[in-house]
This record gives sequence, structure tokens and C-alpha cells, in this order.
Amino acid sequence: MHNRQVSSFESGPESRYQLYRLLGEPQRLRLLALAAIEELSVGELAELLSEPQPNVSRHITPLRHAGLLFDRHHGTRVFVRLAESARRDPVVSDALKEGQRLCEEGGSLQRIASVVAARDVRARDYFAHEARDEVDLRPVAQLPAYAFALSLVTSKRGIAMDAGTGDGALLDLLSPTYRRVIAVDRSAAQLERARERVARRGYDNVQLLCTDVDTDATFQAVRPGADALFASRMLHHASSPRATLAALSELVAPEGQICIIDYCAHNDELLRDQRADVWMGFTREQVGYLTESLGLEQFEFRNVPAGYVHSGFDAHIPWFVATARRPRTRTSNRSLIDNNS
Repeated sequence: MHNRQVSSFESGPESRYQLYRLLGEPQRLRLLALAAIEELSVGELAELLSEPQPNVSRHITPLRHAGLLFDRHHGTRVFVRLAESARRDPVVSDALKEGQRLCEEGGSLQRIASVVAARDVRARDYFAHEARDEVDLRPVAQLPAYAFALSLVTSKRGIAMDAGTGDGALLDLLSPTYRRVIAVDRSAAQLERARERVARRGYDNVQLLCTDVDTDATFQAVRPGADALFASRMLHHASSPRATLAALSELVAPEGQICIIDYCAHNDELLRDQRADVWMGFTREQVGYLTESLGLEQFEFRNVPAGYVHSGFDAHIPWFVATARRPRTRTSNRSLIDNNS
């Protein structure tokens, strides 16, 4: 995430004149409108705008220099989104309306959801076909990292949710700690492994659901809301991390906590190529922006101590634990979830 000085569109009269000139190009209006809805890569924008990537990059550069767009790098890919301060400018706001009209006219606005959904197709296929003969019930290598995460959660010990439970390794800590645990995974193959773990351990307080986190079945199962929700190495597989985090936050009870366990930002492209990762980790600033934009409070970010993940394919990648609390009263994020479904 880039920190910038005062944007040129917020400066004096000469800059205002330049802003009008900058927004006088229809393709830039379309680009801004798309980036206002979803953080998109240059390649995705090129697909939506039916433009070669070099042309899209040339449009992005002056918009970024003017402070209208933020960009960030994930390996070899560059993603852009509209700067929050730009939304408050009346000229930019009017330009976004016109850009949205042009995008609706050209059909690109309607295709955003399918472009975003395509990001995690490989991840879905990967987890659907990943299987072992039986679940290994020996303590997993990540157990110290999971225990570290659990030590940072201070909410009540009533209902916990394990979002993206996989083979259920985290349940070995959650089931003895919470009165009731709901474990959700969209992969039937993964959930079957979790089911075997639950049966062999004798966890009678765990409910397993094969579905996405934003479905009615998940909302019904977790009523009246989770005291603590754990998302372990889930966010880097999400097609839209913000929409996923919005869905997770809706599952948490007022004053409940979300606990994210994931990778710090890294440059190992092999995890994307071999493990179908969508995102190459996250920085403290990126996770903080997501939680703040969704109205979550008391954000904390801690690096998992080196050595807590001592083996496995991802042992060389630093991990983090981030926690945030849902306030007692807060506007629902269901509209954001529905727009990305």
C-alpha cells in the first residue's frame, strides 16, 4: 500500500484545471468507475475494457500520479483501486457516475463479478481434488501458530466458527475451548477429512457445513452470531478479500472477534502456481484498511514468531495474526457481499 502526499486534485486552481483535462477521456472514466467497485489487476481491467494492457497502463499512470488511484503489487501483477479521498471530490464523483453509465452501456460493469470469480477457480479445483487416504491425527506443524492466534482472542468462549476449516486441524484447539463450533468449507473433499477427524476425536460439539461462508445456510447455523471467528489461511484464496471479510464480519456477534491467520506479503510465485493461491500474502496496512473500511474496531496485527511454523511447504513464509472486533452497533455489509456474489 502506497503512502502519498496531498493529491493534485486536492490542490490549487491550476490542479483543478488539470483534473478536468484528466477526466476528459472516456476510457479513463470507465477505468475509474470499475476501480471504484472492485480492486482489479491491470490484466482484468484490460479484459473488461477490451484494451491491450499497455494502453490500460498508460491510462492508469496519470490517474495514479493525480492521487485518484492507488496501486499495489502482488508478484508480477499490479492491482489498482480508487482512492477513498477521491470519492469525496464533487468533480470526481460526477465523473464516476458518467463512467458507470459508459460501463453499463458497454457491458463491462455487468462482467466484473465473473472476472473476480475467475480468480479462485484454480483454488476451488485444487482443494476439490486434494485428498489423502486418511487424516493424520498427529499434532500438525502449525499448532504453535494456531495456539499463538488463540491466545490473542479475548472474546467469550461460547460459539466459534472455523471458516475454511480444510481438514479440521484447527478444531483440535477450538473444540476443547468453545461450547459450540461451526466448521465451514466449500470443498466436499476437504470437509470429508474434517469429518473423519471429528469422528475419531469424538468432538460432539462441532457442526460441519459444506458451503461458502456467505450463504443463508451459514448464517442460519451461526445464529445469533459467533463470539470468535477464525479464518486460517483462507483470505489468500479469496477472489475478493474485502467481500469475503465482509461476509465473515456478518457472522460475528456484536462485540465478537474475527481472527485472521495468514501469510505476510511475499514474493514466492510457486505458491500461486502450485497451490493455487490468489494473493501473495498481505501487509499490515492492507489488512488494516480492509477491517477499517468494514467498520470493524480494535484492529491488532501481530507477526507469528519465527519457528512457530517449523515445517511444511509454507514454513519459509512469515505468518501474521490479525484480530478485530465487531462493534455493538454497525451498518450491515450484506450489500457488499451481494454485489460480489
